[in-house]
Amino acid sequence: MSINREEIAEKSLWVSLGSISGIGPQTYCSLLKAFGSPVNVYSASLSQLKEVVSANIASLINKGFDQDSFDDFAQWLLSPNNHLVTLADSEYPQSLLEISDPPPYLYAKGNLALLNQPSIAIVGSRNASVQGEKNAEAFAYDLCHHGLCIVSGLALGIDGAAHRGALKANGATIAVVGTGLDIVYPAKHRELAHQIVEHGLIVSEFALGTPSKPQNFPKRNRIISGLSLGCLVVEANIQSGSQITARMAAEQGREIFAIPGSIHSPMSKGCHQLIKQGAKLVDCLQDITEELKIQSRVDATASTATARHTHEHQKTDNTSVSPTERLLLDAMGFDPAPLERLVTLTGLTVAEVSSMLMLLELEGKVTSLSGGQYQKIM
Repeated sequence: MSINREEIAEKSLWVSLGSISGIGPQTYCSLLKAFGSPVNVYSASLSQLKEVVSANIASLINKGFDQDSFDDFAQWLLSPNNHLVTLADSEYPQSLLEISDPPPYLYAKGNLALLNQPSIAIVGSRNASVQGEKNAEAFAYDLCHHGLCIVSGLALGIDGAAHRGALKANGATIAVVGTGLDIVYPAKHRELAHQIVEHGLIVSEFALGTPSKPQNFPKRNRIISGLSLGCLVVEANIQSGSQITARMAAEQGREIFAIPGSIHSPMSKGCHQLIKQGAKLVDCLQDITEELKIQSRVDATASTATARHTHEHQKTDNTSVSPTERLLLDAMGFDPAPLERLVTLTGLTVAEVSSMLMLLELEGKVTSLSGGQYQKIM
């Protein structure tokens, strides 16, 4: 989508107004209600401005727009796949208009059509378990086959796994970030970010050059939940950003879903708390699709192929271990267990259990946890 100089100048006014100290989403919307557009805001008299905002903010607006300071923005906007979507644009996500403090505009990189596609948020811990990441990736993959776009925050752990699951399904995904779009955070997800731009969309309400700041992430969380029909929390501790996202989703009238886990895992306690507070317990895809009343868009052939692939994968998993390894895996159950307990339960020697655990971990069937504990990966 090409953009001309007149449109760039207009978009620059939107960004300029938003960059003024003291103008947040609600103040910005108040100015738009009063004057109609950023052009009219900058054309208003000081006395007119003071009727809507404080004298200090009115004075800053009255100084006018400094075009020179926004050359970098104009240059960025001219690059392929870069966009600024404002409240005045048809591409602005309708779902965000339902929340109390919608961002006046969004910097976007990628496919704008995804902003108005039915979506679900998948969020969770940055320090996720191997099983947690597998769950996030699997749910994202399957939900994409039901026509849903996967929204998350590009963070390490669950977020990244959710985006990867959507990409593996050749589905749609949106990453909502807490930095300027000219910065990739975390740096480890640089390649993932490039893949999302190519096949999905990355958005931010923060100005170009904005670094990672703790206070930015709760702000971006309201956009993650606001873009979505519901929010699935895969793993989270009691005090986490995922809990904030879930709370915001509830306040916005979205459905809350949570995957339960071991009562001994700190990463499950946040999900268990959400379930106690009324979130829907999720242990299969249908728990989400039925609640959201979503029908699969996968045809029967694809469904059969997926089922066959899953069966074959499970069959391979079940037959690729020796009887002794199966004894160890069965003894592990689904909760983390220390080496000493596994030795006691199996009757094997420490050397035998240690050797098998190392092999099973290399095969992706077991993961080692902090404190010398091990957990089976389903």
